[in-house]
Amino acid sequence: MYGSYTGRRRGSVRAGAAVGALLSLVTLSGCFGSSGSGRSDREEEAIAAARPAQRPRNVVPYWVNPDGAAARQVAEYRRKGETGEAKLIQKIAAQPVAEWLGVDDPEGQARGFTEAAVSEERDTLLVFYNIPHRDCGQYSKGGAADGNAYRAWLDKAVRGIGDRAATVILEPDALPHAVDGCTPRRFLEERYDLLTGAVDKLKGLPRTKVYLDAGNPHWIKDPRRMAEPLRRAGLKKADGFALNIANYQTTADNKAYGRKLSALVGGKPFVIDTSRNGNGPVPGKEDPEAWCNPKGRALGETPTVRTGDAAVAAYLWIKRPGESDGTCKGGPHAGRWWPRYALDLARNAK
Repeated sequence: MYGSYTGRRRGSVRAGAAVGALLSLVTLSGCFGSSGSGRSDREEEAIAAARPAQRPRNVVPYWVNPDGAAARQVAEYRRKGETGEAKLIQKIAAQPVAEWLGVDDPEGQARGFTEAAVSEERDTLLVFYNIPHRDCGQYSKGGAADGNAYRAWLDKAVRGIGDRAATVILEPDALPHAVDGCTPRRFLEERYDLLTGAVDKLKGLPRTKVYLDAGNPHWIKDPRRMAEPLRRAGLKKADGFALNIANYQTTADNKAYGRKLSALVGGKPFVIDTSRNGNGPVPGKEDPEAWCNPKGRALGETPTVRTGDAAVAAYLWIKRPGESDGTCKGGPHAGRWWPRYALDLARNAK
């Protein structure tokens, strides 16, 4: 149920950080304080009081999950009278974050999230992260068993979205790993075929946008190395590419890199994950796992489509802030909610 976004390249060169929980809930039937949740009336009241409002659509059109991990943490802190902590975590709970589709029941998950978003007149931000040979056997190893299994999973997820408005971030690290040599060459043709097929099917939907992951400026440092892989993966039909997923590189560095890459691929726009880049990456190279739960990091720019830059389609929180990168530096398993780290990110935010 939970995933991470790491790799075997350590330090600032790799994208390294864990991607968030695949779902903020075990099932959507327990969402929004519905019956059968197992919570007491007092707990339900605390959760209801903590539920964040939707942000203005003209600032960011994406749905804020009112029963996500951060919102539930706010409710818990309020129940305990820990108002300072509740206020800090509210910085996370109030923002739309991506929903990561799990392996099981992608159709039901996609339908549940998109229907919930429609009920609030919002779009859904989704991440598809199930490519075969995922993450080269590292923290996020797994994914679909083979190409046919991935296509079947994809078809279900596509049906779940249907005609509802959604933006899909497609397969974090799949292309950068194809470039850096982490993914064995014998799997590359299939990978490009699967990504191209995914773009085709998603763009066959009436209201779905698609962004292919293109790493970050300190992973594949020369954007020329990313251009052809993006084209082979179907970028022409996609809406653009995504940068900095689950990483800490600064928005300025990502914009500079993104503009160079965009110029190489026909001017395609891009989105930047700003969920944890408020203080940038850890300086220096002393820590070989600087990508994993680094200290002193901060929330970055809040999600918005008002970037002031025509090349940058949006700042998004794709990685779910407050979820662990892995069992390093005292963290829980990758993708698990970690209140202490969430508090640090919020406390350090400018």
